[in-house]
Formats: sequence, structure tokens, C-alpha cells
Amino acid sequence: MQSLAKTSLVDSAAEAIRAEIVGNRWSVGEKLPNEAQLSAQLSISRGTVREAVRVLVSQGYLETRQGSGTYVLSVVDAIGPLTMARRATLRDQFEARLALDAEAARLAAHRQTPEVISELRRLLTERGNYDGHDKAGFVERDLAFHRAVVAASQNFVLVNMYEFFSSLIGETIEATLGKDLQEPDMAAHAAIVDAIETGDPELAEAAVRRFMAPVLRDLERLLGS
Repeated sequence: MQSLAKTSLVDSAAEAIRAEIVGNRWSVGEKLPNEAQLSAQLSISRGTVREAVRVLVSQGYLETRQGSGTYVLSVVDAIGPLTMARRATLRDQFEARLALDAEAARLAAHRQTPEVISELRRLLTERGNYDGHDKAGFVERDLAFHRAVVAASQNFVLVNMYEFFSSLIGETIEATLGKDLQEPDMAAHAAIVDAIETGDPELAEAAVRRFMAPVLRDLERLLGS
């Protein structure tokens, strides 16, 4: 298994492991090496390995058994839908992400608890603002916040859909760190948490739509130029 550069994202680690699965390095039902072993083989942190495994579980390649480990569930290449989504325009990708994020926020508002709100605020503080350095680290922190919003929806299908497309969603986040698109700032992120905390699904959805609106306007402008 080839080692990965330190700047690689979680999806790079997931792709490396997926390639080994599809290449039949491990057969269906076989247990994967543990986090420490995979971390050493890929030259990445155990946390990144953990996130990559989570992506592959959501994509149907792996399954985790509590107290036992991680096992190969399928060696069939199921990545086609993700590949097709990557070929879509950035506008299409953001519109699809908006649909997922908006519904997740609606459900999160309906089911929110003080503990959920506290965790969202903690993750938002950890996210911080992008300072032009460590782009990969910032994308991971921002994605962790949005994953938590989706998790707060308590909708199993929605959570797994988000996980399946998490690498693509990470790419949409990275796209806002360039000069052409506006990165939603901390205030826009905080407004989503504030709206969820009210318990009003309509306010939560509206906050997400306001959050995405500047990016979608920029994409319309770029496509029209």
C-alpha cells in the first residue's frame, strides 16, 4: 500500500484503502488491519484513517463490528454515483449540497437538544476562520461542523447519504477558499446554529439558504460570464 503525503485529505486515504479492497487485497468477510497498522502503512494520522473508514462504511465497502474491528463487506466498485457527481458542474454540486444541508437543518431544529447545540458551537469554535494556511486541515474542520448538523437531524438515511458524498462535499468547501467564490464566514455558520437552537424548522432552513446564497450567486455569475 502506497504512503500518502501529509497534505492529503480524508478522501485520499479512503481512495487508497478502497483501491486495495477492489483489488482484492482483502476478501469479503476479512478483517482489516487496525487503525495503528493502517496509519503506519499510509503515513497518516489514526484520526484520518478513522474518518476514511467511516466514508468507506457509508459507501458499502466496509462494516464495523463493535468490539471486533472493521471487515470487508463488498469488493464491488460502488463509486459510480460519486464519480458522476464529480463530473457535474460546481453549481449542480452546491445545489445538491444545499438540498441535503437545508433538510438536515430543518430536522435538527425539530430534534435539537442543549447537548447538540453545545457540540455544534464547540465544533464551530474549532473550525475558526481560514487564514490562508493548512487548507486541508480547515476543510476537515469545516466538514466536521456540517457533518454534525446532519447528524443532529437523527435521520439515518440522510446521515449516510452525506457520508457517501462527504469527499465531494469537502471539495465544494475547498472551492470556496479560492478567489472566485465567497467562503461563508463564521457569522453565517453561527446563524445556522442559532436558528437550529430556536427549534423552528423554517428558520433553520432559511439560515442554510442564506448561507449558500452568495456562493450560488457567484456561480451563476461565473457561468454567465
